[in-house]
Amino acid sequence: MKTLYLDLFSGISGDMFLGAMLDLGVDLHALEHELEKLGLDEYHLHASRQQRGAIAGTKFDVHLEDECDPGGHEKHDHGHHREHHDEHSHAHGHKHGHHDSGHGHHDHDHDHGRNFTDIKDLLSRSKLSEWVKSRSIAVFQRVANAEGKIHGRPAAEVHFHEVGAVDSIVDIVGACIALELLGKPRVLASPVVDGTGWVKCAHGKFPVPAPATLEILGARGVSVSQCEEPYELVTPTGAALLAELVEHFGPMRGLTPHKIGYGLGTRENRTRPNVLRAVLGESTDAAAHDWETDFVCVLQTNLDDTNAELLGAFVEKAMALGALDVFHTSIQMKKSRPGVLLSVLCAETDGDKFAALMLRETTAFGVRRHSAERRKLRREFASAPTPFGEVRVKLGKLDGQIIQAAPEFESCRQVAERAGVPVKQVYDAALRSLKL
Repeated sequence: MKTLYLDLFSGISGDMFLGAMLDLGVDLHALEHELEKLGLDEYHLHASRQQRGAIAGTKFDVHLEDECDPGGHEKHDHGHHREHHDEHSHAHGHKHGHHDSGHGHHDHDHDHGRNFTDIKDLLSRSKLSEWVKSRSIAVFQRVANAEGKIHGRPAAEVHFHEVGAVDSIVDIVGACIALELLGKPRVLASPVVDGTGWVKCAHGKFPVPAPATLEILGARGVSVSQCEEPYELVTPTGAALLAELVEHFGPMRGLTPHKIGYGLGTRENRTRPNVLRAVLGESTDAAAHDWETDFVCVLQTNLDDTNAELLGAFVEKAMALGALDVFHTSIQMKKSRPGVLLSVLCAETDGDKFAALMLRETTAFGVRRHSAERRKLRREFASAPTPFGEVRVKLGKLDGQIIQAAPEFESCRQVAERAGVPVKQVYDAALRSLKL
């Protein structure tokens, strides 16, 4: 399966992501042509070969027309102009966005009036592909949700600050276009690393990670670690791209690299190169089928001194707190004692939470933890016609074929109650209608 792996050892911003995509081989002319479909005409693109920490890569910038020519005398075809230099050139500090993170951002006053509805309308009216539209809108939705929570307002009413600016719109939409130009690869990433210190943004002066960055990543359940670099490394735009596009965060597994690209930030960092490394290749572990894959945390402990009531209470509490599954199995322990193997499946980011719950709520003195990779059928929902009414069913597909079908019990129960027949009769009728 074609896979893009993002190595986030020095964070991510929108311009670094696009720089990495160009370095992988995305054609700047094609990217520019697609961006023209937005109908924005107050910017032009700039890409150049540079170095950060002795690593050569691509520096991408969006230059706003008024900053390059305040008098408005310079005109560009289609409202923007491409510059692509193969020679090493100086770092540009004209990338507007969150603030001066070293990825190319600083404070500005451009286009702060746009809200999520404005941007959604802009994208919906455009001639971009439906895939690019939907993914771009989803990225902006994550930003809107985060800003709404920060400001205590509904997401639809929040006026974007930095992410509503032209250059940030270009970054987000351009990122989705670039992925489409690469063939819509599966996107994976390393664990997220941010820096330390303080940033000046629209919310005032805040410690790193910035408020919106934390909200966006937290809503997706992404873990964040900080390094000793005294700057912001992950911008809100970068966080939103990660939260929406990345399937899984962790080390590389079974990836055969074909191309490696480097997207450069503006600053020379103190402790690591200011680059985003993007690896494009094939995932050998998932290439044979079109199933979905992810990773879950498996927690287990052996118990020989707990009673059934405590065990039952733990199962109920763990499921209520969001465990994916909880079960116990009869086992034989040392000295031929009968015991119970208690197992909890949960999201990897929730592993420590449920490990602590097991230690507090059971008689366990220790918990084993490991990560398990899952293969899952692609799921769809449909309505199955029966003599008693429509029943909602869950379908499982592998390589385009339906190989599992499960009528939803609650739907069967409601239909059975209205028709005055046994639930099993409705269930069987739903399966027959699917001819499985």
